[in-house]
Amino acid sequence: MQVQEIMSRQVDVIDPNTTIRDAARRLRDDNVGALPVGEGDQLIGMLTDRDIVVRGVAVGRSDGNAAVRDAMSEGVFYCFDDDDVEKAAQIMAEHQVRRLPVLNRDKRLVGIIALADLARSAPEAGKMALQGISEPTGKERR
Repeated sequence: MQVQEIMSRQVDVIDPNTTIRDAARRLRDDNVGALPVGEGDQLIGMLTDRDIVVRGVAVGRSDGNAAVRDAMSEGVFYCFDDDDVEKAAQIMAEHQVRRLPVLNRDKRLVGIIALADLARSAPEAGKMALQGISEPTGKERR
């Protein structure tokens, strides 16, 4: 099964200069946990609800006026729409991410695949991804 068969095609890209307050509202309104961050036609990061808390609120930017670029995760991991779901699961497991932007071969954003998509449509791939995501990295607090 290919990623394009199970990915979500409705994907909003957020500008890196948007405030984290506005980004949090979009996450809430869209009922999603992550937004790709784009500048021009380049995907430059991902912003998750956790990023807002850890890199925003927890470091004193709780007024919500910090820019998305200050809280986003850089170094975007992605897969292609014609990849097998097992490959997407492997990328998720290796990099311990629950959501991956999906690009076409022209490197244009065409969707996003989440761990939940794998769990629903490709349970074995979902299990593999979850095992890798759940693997301790040694950075956890005891």
